[in-house]
Amino acid sequence: MKAVIPAAGIGKRLQPLTLTRPKVLLPVAGKPIIGHILDKLIQSGIDEIVLIVGYKGDMVTDYVKKHYPVDVRFVEQKERKGLGHAVGMGLNDIDEPVLIILGDTILDLDFDHFIKSKKNIIGVMEVADPRRFGIVELDGDIVKRLVEKPREYIGNLAIAGIYLLQHEAILKNAIQYIVDHNITTKNEYQLTDALQVMLDWQQEMTVEAINACYDCGTRETLLETNRILLKTIGQQAYSFEKTVILPPVYIGQDVRIENSVIGPNVSIADKTTIARSIIEDTIIDESSVIQTAILKNSLIGQDAFVTGQGLSIDVGDKIQHDLG
Repeated sequence: MKAVIPAAGIGKRLQPLTLTRPKVLLPVAGKPIIGHILDKLIQSGIDEIVLIVGYKGDMVTDYVKKHYPVDVRFVEQKERKGLGHAVGMGLNDIDEPVLIILGDTILDLDFDHFIKSKKNIIGVMEVADPRRFGIVELDGDIVKRLVEKPREYIGNLAIAGIYLLQHEAILKNAIQYIVDHNITTKNEYQLTDALQVMLDWQQEMTVEAINACYDCGTRETLLETNRILLKTIGQQAYSFEKTVILPPVYIGQDVRIENSVIGPNVSIADKTTIARSIIEDTIIDESSVIQTAILKNSLIGQDAFVTGQGLSIDVGDKIQHDLG
């Protein structure tokens, strides 16, 4: 089965880290966001993957080719015209099932069960504020209508970022239909609108509840996803000079730590150096140096240098930051 992963976004809400790389390459619980997604798909037997890349797409291509020796095709979305437009670029006119999964969301579900279904399925989850999401309106177990960010209450089942469509060609034609007829939401061609066209064409759809949907679109949700995933990956035993480790934490290869307190909920990537510091609820990327610092709820990029006390800070790649 083919999986199409739209991963062309800029990630403006995660600047300054995304000033130098795409959002899907930001680390969470020991690996980039896109790595968690690819691991799940490959473990489930997906044998063809199409990655829609855009902003700094060469970095995504390089990472995937280096770490995943599987059949991946890369398609560049040069103009950001919406999720529907992005997905359409990865589709062919063939009568085969296709899985669509968003590139900035990590899902907790039984992928094996999901992809074996013979129905058109939209993954959903209950939300407190339906006005912020694409919402599914049901008639029994069957999807009646899809509404992007409804102003009036029609239900609280939000689209969770995964879709299984049994006929790839029909989805492709539905996306082409909204483009040809200029059907847009907020000036973009949305996948939700294309799926509504499929419903209008009498393509029956149902839903499946997702156990959990871990958003990585803002600094707050990225840190929360890090906390949750660290609890699931299994805690290794770490030992560093005059250092206290408070699980859960992830510490990569060739990391040097001394005279520090690390954790809980800390991810430290390879080749990082930490000395005389207290770090909690923080993600630190590769080859950074943290000295005499107190960090909490922070995001630190690659090759960064941080010293001093600064609760809840974001430091981009190759930045020197003295917190005073």
